[in-house]
Amino acid sequence: MTEPLLEIRNVETYYGPVMAIRGVSLTVNEREIVAVLGANGAGKTTLLKTASGALDCRKGQIIYGGKEIQCRDPDWVARQGISHVPEGREVFPLLTVEENLMMGAYFRKDSDAVADDIETVYGYFPALREVKGQMAAYLSGGQQQMLAIGRGFMSRPKLLLLDEPSLGLSPVLVTEIFDIICRLNREQNIAILLVEQNANLALQVSTRGYVMEVGGMVMDDDSETLLESDDIKEFYLGKKDEGARGLRRWKKKKTWR
Repeated sequence: MTEPLLEIRNVETYYGPVMAIRGVSLTVNEREIVAVLGANGAGKTTLLKTASGALDCRKGQIIYGGKEIQCRDPDWVARQGISHVPEGREVFPLLTVEENLMMGAYFRKDSDAVADDIETVYGYFPALREVKGQMAAYLSGGQQQMLAIGRGFMSRPKLLLLDEPSLGLSPVLVTEIFDIICRLNREQNIAILLVEQNANLALQVSTRGYVMEVGGMVMDDDSETLLESDDIKEFYLGKKDEGARGLRRWKKKKTWR
């Protein structure tokens, strides 16, 4: 059986004395899109930061390409082929679009291939070509999200960690962004670990999904099954006002695997 590209085993991560994620495990296979769902504060962003080296886990293992990578510097992790596109875009505001893209390739020495990859980004996001000399601070939210994803692509990753790519975008832009995400997966063979509050959209584009609550995994299955699950429909696709309180009430009555 083929080993997963990424395997997270029983990981615990803390902010000071506060445990943010507890006993979390998941896998991502090569060329696969895996979704992680959950309410605000569930630990989704912490999970991605731990996988990319931005936070150190206190317990557990993170195995990428068959070797342990937990507690390594983010720069080292990025050089291994993991690219993290953080929540809120976090572009370099005083650099131009093209300079931002170059920052995504800062450790690469193949200048001709870097130039080709910038053209590839412009092919995926034509709107960025039109503003390539403009400082990122003056881009729209949608353009900044395109830039953040494009910058993540520039390191030639095998695995892309995407944190809330639909946040704050119009429905039209969300559809466009997710179309490009699927194309990057399909055309560039990039595996994607997708954190997203838009559960319906995330499960439509992914092959498998995990659900987090209060720092732990409470459910996992293939995406089609999760989409048809009454529990997912109720708590993530329907009665959103119930929130985490309703999910906890439901958990008292049933056991999630």
